[in-house]
Amino acid sequence: MVLNMVSSKVSETRPFDVQVQIFKVLTHPARLAILDILRDGEHCVCHMEAHLGFRQAYISQQLSVLREAEIIQDRRDGWNIYYRVIDDRIYEVLDAMRRITGQPKSELKKPNVSCACPTCSTHVGKAS
Repeated sequence: MVLNMVSSKVSETRPFDVQVQIFKVLTHPARLAILDILRDGEHCVCHMEAHLGFRQAYISQQLSVLREAEIIQDRRDGWNIYYRVIDDRIYEVLDAMRRITGQPKSELKKPNVSCACPTCSTHVGKAS
């Protein structure tokens, strides 16, 4: 996992810069919540919006930071954009931090509103 924002020349002279940049990206609660949602696979912004209760624009800003850091990538399918984690080893870092801080694994709340994406609509249709 290499960050776009850190040049190879800088990382040669300052070997911890890449790690520092990753930790900086992980210091935002919304980004950690997004990564928790992505733990089980790819999801669209509307799905994250339903789970987190944040506005789409705010989630998109946080996704942009995670994407620039090359922690996540996106995939377009028609009108929907789906996001997924590039390297699952990021969860080893997050899980280690939970153990260090004594925090339990967060449980995602059921969304207050339904997600209208094709993936969720398909699941709803199958449940009926």
